[in-house]
Amino acid sequence: MAKRTRTLQQQNLVSVGILHIVLALLSIVFLIPLLWMIATSLSTEKVAGSFPPQFIPEPIVWKNYYTAFNYQSEQLGGVPPMLIYARNSLIVCILVVAGAVISNAIVAYSFARLKWPGRDVAFSITLATMMIPFPVLMVPLYAMYKDFGWIGTFRPLWIPAWFAGAFNIFLLRQFFRTIPLELSEAAKIDGCSEWGIFAKVILPLAKPALAVVALFSFMAAWNDFLAPLLYLQSQETFTLALGLQNFKGQAGGSPIHLQMAASTMVVAPVIILFFFTQRQFIQGIATSGLKG
Repeated sequence: MAKRTRTLQQQNLVSVGILHIVLALLSIVFLIPLLWMIATSLSTEKVAGSFPPQFIPEPIVWKNYYTAFNYQSEQLGGVPPMLIYARNSLIVCILVVAGAVISNAIVAYSFARLKWPGRDVAFSITLATMMIPFPVLMVPLYAMYKDFGWIGTFRPLWIPAWFAGAFNIFLLRQFFRTIPLELSEAAKIDGCSEWGIFAKVILPLAKPALAVVALFSFMAAWNDFLAPLLYLQSQETFTLALGLQNFKGQAGGSPIHLQMAASTMVVAPVIILFFFTQRQFIQGIATSGLKG
């Protein structure tokens, strides 16, 4: 019996080892485009256009980042365009994250803990909206925002986030349902209102799931290209995603090593953010019920 147990343990160790090796190899494959982008951003224009690509450029040109950051800044009165694009993206992202966390938490709590007529039907309809692609809504949304006088402003980019979204509602609802009902009942016995239970009991326990919603919302707003392309009109209001495309097309196309330097600066904040929040992200996904 003991020998059989040791054999099973050895087989499990071998299986886990093989799995780790496969995952490590796959991670290297997925990292190749990122490594190529960074290597190109540190190359000279001649080396950047060479084939096969050099993952360790010679020489390493750190000045590319300074040049890309200040590229054609005279068009904006000497202010680096990347600085303006970053400011605009941060404004939009902060408003989007705040709206997404607050609105989705309220709606998800209603679906998870409150009993009202038609709740399940409304939840099904909410989930069904996930099947509607954004291009289908572009024309009616643009017409509506134009009537509101919002075209050329940030409002079409962040105000919709304050009306919740189906995926985030589903994620938070699943998490809220894992919280024991006894905690809410105990709070009611102590005289806590429904809003009090939501704010003082549910939200503190739901920090991992709220972190996931905040991270997803931040990444979506930071990387969004189509919506800014539709609604923003002047370079002073461009976000980083749209500004990067504008940077690429200026003067017939900026050099590829500068494009990669600019792209690295745009991607870096998201990578750094995920690096510091990956623990909360994984915990939020694992405890939300989405893993199955």
